[in-house]
Amino acid sequence: MLDINYKYTYWLKIPILDFFLKKVLNYNRQKIHEIFLKETGYNLNSTLLDVGTSNTEDINHNIILQKTSNNHNIFSLSNTNLNKIEDKYSNVKKFYKADGKNTGLESNGFDIVYSSATIEHVGSIENQIQFIKELYRLSKKTIFITTPNRFYPIDFHTKLPFIHWLPKKIHRRLLILLGLKFYAKESNLNLLNYKNILHIMNVLKIRNYKIIKYKFLFFNSNIIIIINKYDQ
Repeated sequence: MLDINYKYTYWLKIPILDFFLKKVLNYNRQKIHEIFLKETGYNLNSTLLDVGTSNTEDINHNIILQKTSNNHNIFSLSNTNLNKIEDKYSNVKKFYKADGKNTGLESNGFDIVYSSATIEHVGSIENQIQFIKELYRLSKKTIFITTPNRFYPIDFHTKLPFIHWLPKKIHRRLLILLGLKFYAKESNLNLLNYKNILHIMNVLKIRNYKIIKYKFLFFNSNIIIIINKYDQ
């Protein structure tokens, strides 16, 4: 996993653009949360582990923690300390510091394992496979994963249009030329598409899953993966 620091999101710091992108992201997150509620059967008795929690009080992050603030069976995991948010999310039962690909936590320990916009930050496709394998191991019932679609016209990390559609080597060279060396590293950003997800499911031999292509402004902006473990 990766703790995205705001010093890496300076590109195109235009107030009206920032305002628009935040509105888009907030709208999408709300709609995706509605899908989460519908697809997972979440309730106040559900134990939930959020993998990829951000150590920030910014309201544009940690949407699942905001939406589950009345549940005291919530757990958070990040590869960095979460000291900034411990008071804000006092309902969280435990904050774990661990690698999302190998947490060391007990198998089948949580009803729902949730991860939003994290898998694209764990590195290579092999790392992404291991990441989903670990989420699967931790879950007792359901895994809910969201990630931006690589083929959406704008990459919301860099705020740049279209260049992320190019072959990854060319895309990363362009990011370096544009002064975005951080996002040029595969270990920091490796966007996924629908075919990549199908490949991961096939490698892991996961059969009972659903992929939802969430659309915004006529394009698939996010990919949602829902795995129902108990029906495998």
